Amino acid sequence: MFTNKMIAGLLIPVVLEQLLNSIMGTADTMMVSNVGSAAISAVSLVDSINVLVIQAFSALAAGGAIVCAQYIGQKNVKKANESARQVLFIITAISVVISLICLVFQKPMLHLIFGSVEAEVMRASEIYFFYTALSFPFIAAYDSAASIFRAQDNTKGPMLISMISNVMNIAGNAMLIWGFHMGVAGAALATLISRVFCAVVVLIQLRRDRQPIVVRDYLKIRPDFRMIRRILSIGIPSGVENSMFQLGKLAIQSSVSTLGTVAIAAQAMTSILENLNGIAAIGVGVGLMTIVGQCIGAGRKDEAVYYIKKLCMIAEVILIISCLSVFALTKPITILGDMEKESADMCFHMTMWITIVKPLVWIMAFIPGYGMRAAGDVKFSMITSCTTMWLCRFCLSVFMIRVVGVGAMGVWIGMFSDWTLRGIIFSWRFHSRKWLKHQVI
Repeated sequence: MFTNKMIAGLLIPVVLEQLLNSIMGTADTMMVSNVGSAAISAVSLVDSINVLVIQAFSALAAGGAIVCAQYIGQKNVKKANESARQVLFIITAISVVISLICLVFQKPMLHLIFGSVEAEVMRASEIYFFYTALSFPFIAAYDSAASIFRAQDNTKGPMLISMISNVMNIAGNAMLIWGFHMGVAGAALATLISRVFCAVVVLIQLRRDRQPIVVRDYLKIRPDFRMIRRILSIGIPSGVENSMFQLGKLAIQSSVSTLGTVAIAAQAMTSILENLNGIAAIGVGVGLMTIVGQCIGAGRKDEAVYYIKKLCMIAEVILIISCLSVFALTKPITILGDMEKESADMCFHMTMWITIVKPLVWIMAFIPGYGMRAAGDVKFSMITSCTTMWLCRFCLSVFMIRVVGVGAMGVWIGMFSDWTLRGIIFSWRFHSRKWLKHQVI
């Protein structure tokens, strides 16, 4: 049984880490926006690809964390250690392959996806994508190791590493953008350096004997295909689900890019603010996976149900506070970001609607899903999320932008519809208890 103190000790560092990452990302974007509309548009467009890849790594790592957490719930430390080694091996190997593909086919990919953008934006995109593609293996290594720490209730370590890395990134941006006038290249290089730091430090920490799971001799790890299949059976559906979301955003971006630089910049900043107001609640979901994973591993299914309900209520309170706080900061952020007035006004309008709708429908569309995935119910979540995303977030959004002509607001009309429909389906699934019938280990 997790006490309130244990839950707080697990959740607070995760929430703070997620929140800090998002705040630093906002500060990063504000710095880039001072370089000009072409720069922020380039970063926004490339990040729509980067996030697609990063979310896939995160989901694969979360799949490994679920396996580790369930073994820890069983008090099977040997199997937990074996699964941790395979998590690090397979996700890092996948990331190296993806990084090489992105580096080799960098220009064709960008021109295929964003061929209609202005030449200046495309040049900046090519520079930014080169450096960020180099960072993919380091992101994967950090995500894998951080998920292993969280599976054994250690959320403070990854938080501190992430905090230091974010400070490094912001300081690097300030120095390279404003001091050396490197523009988009400076922002990308600062990000690469901070990600290398994260990966190196977290892998060093994982070697120490003070925790149940200890991983050493990284170069001596060899594939255990039975364990890898077990990890990927959880990680791949979640990875497909997350990647489909980002792919949908990428597809929508092609419609937004036809609206001009003003709309691209407004949509970029609105997306950042929407991410910021939900990131703390997502931190609750990330922490919930560890709790539910250990409960299921120990055979305490009733506790898993109880904690999902409890953490949904906690997440709702956090979401309301976050939405109101971000909305209050919207205008100051657009001013500090030196956005053009038309872009800033458009951003404020879209953020206002997000603040109204999100607290009403978002929680049930996301938080129970974290718990159900931790129990092994990943295929249902993947099918439901992908279906509602393509129907609402993509098809409806494109229709609203290209046919109805509502501009960038069409993206959010589709998003609101997606959240609502998915929330209804996930609520039914949670109350049916069918998600408790799966077996991971």
